[in-house]
Amino acid sequence: MTSPDVGPTARRIVVGAHLRRLREAAGVSREDAGYHVRGSASKISRMELGRVSFKERDVADLLTLYGVAEESQREPLLSLARDSRSDGWWHRYDDVLESWFGTYVGLEEAASTIRAYQVQFVPGLLQTADYTRGVVVSGLPDTPAAEVDRRVKLRLERQRILERTPPATYWVVMDEAALRRPVGGRAAMQGQLKHLLEVGQRPNITIQVMPLRRGTHTADGGAFSMLRFADPDIPDIVYVEQLVSALYMDKPEHVERYRQAMERLTVAALSPADTTDFFSKLLKAT
Repeated sequence: MTSPDVGPTARRIVVGAHLRRLREAAGVSREDAGYHVRGSASKISRMELGRVSFKERDVADLLTLYGVAEESQREPLLSLARDSRSDGWWHRYDDVLESWFGTYVGLEEAASTIRAYQVQFVPGLLQTADYTRGVVVSGLPDTPAAEVDRRVKLRLERQRILERTPPATYWVVMDEAALRRPVGGRAAMQGQLKHLLEVGQRPNITIQVMPLRRGTHTADGGAFSMLRFADPDIPDIVYVEQLVSALYMDKPEHVERYRQAMERLTVAALSPADTTDFFSKLLKAT
């Protein structure tokens, strides 16, 4: 049903997708399904989107309502629902991790391919510790040193997806402004540029810079990330971060709009080879 090494966030999405298909095949409305599990239509909606943890009793009752009686059909989904209640590694950082961003970290962990556009900063998956520290301190100037350390460690742990076996594929377009903006001091910026030169040589990482001279372009609306998963039960998801919340979009028409925007960005931006030259020149000038 799904790969055993995916995290709990991905498992919830898979369970939710199966429950939605079963409900629709049985001709049951969300309202009726919600009533059957002592809840509401909105509860069923959240379950089907994988946004909440599952109670095994609720899943069992829904399977019965949808006419799934054979144990051989019920148990795989019930087992997956049980597994989805486990904590991912990122839950160790709940003290510094916003709940709405925790969902993204879980999806990021399960993704096989991530494509992103970043405007203000070097993308988190490519940041050095010193650069990350500069970002945290400038954005949250009153944060205690111990909390800053926790936030830095969390970001660095996220980067393991680019080094695992097999690694996630990462293709990012970053605005030149992100590289011109000093973060953490001269030494931190030099270290960050050297790091970009190094990781840009990895076969699973593609980096392009959108030069300022290009003017306005197709993604002037802001940064976003697109996640694709090896498991066919998990739809492509677009993530757009806001100041105190985030948007998660999986409707095909919305995902397609962002896919087209990403394609235009990659065409308009410097090629990966020219981006390497850009980093080298900027490093010399820093």
